[in-house]
Amino acid sequence: MFLGLHPLMAMFSAGFLAVVFYRQSRSGVAISAASGGKLGALGGFFCFALMALLVALASMVPELRTKFRSEVLENAQKWAAAHGGDAQVQAALDQMKTPEGFVMMLIFGGILLLVSSVVLGALGGALGGSIFGRRDRS
Repeated sequence: MFLGLHPLMAMFSAGFLAVVFYRQSRSGVAISAASGGKLGALGGFFCFALMALLVALASMVPELRTKFRSEVLENAQKWAAAHGGDAQVQAALDQMKTPEGFVMMLIFGGILLLVSSVVLGALGGALGGSIFGRRDRS
C-alpha cells in the first residue's frame, strides 16, 4: 500500500510475493497451487496484521484518531450520496455517526478485512504456485 497499490491489490500481491520469496529461498522445491495458496493465505494474514498494527498505532495519537474518524465519515457520506436517498443507507449513516456505531463499523470492517486479506492472499499464492509449479514440469 505504501507503493500506491489499492489495499485489495496489496493483499493479492502479498500472497503472490510470499510464493516468489519462498521460491527464491528454496529453488529445488516444487510449489503446487495448493501449497502456494496456503503460503499466500499466511502472507495475506501478515499483510492484515501489519495494517491493523499501523491503524492501532495511529489511533493512539489523538489528532490522527480524529482525522481518521472524520475521513471515514466523509467517505461514507460520499458513498451514501452516490447511492441515492435510500432510507436504509441514511439510517446506517446516522448510526455510524454515533461513537457506538462507529466502533461497531470498525469491528465489522476489521473482520471483513481479515477474511478478504486471507482469501485474496490465498488466491495470489495459488496463482504464484501454479505459475512456478509449471516451470518445474518442463
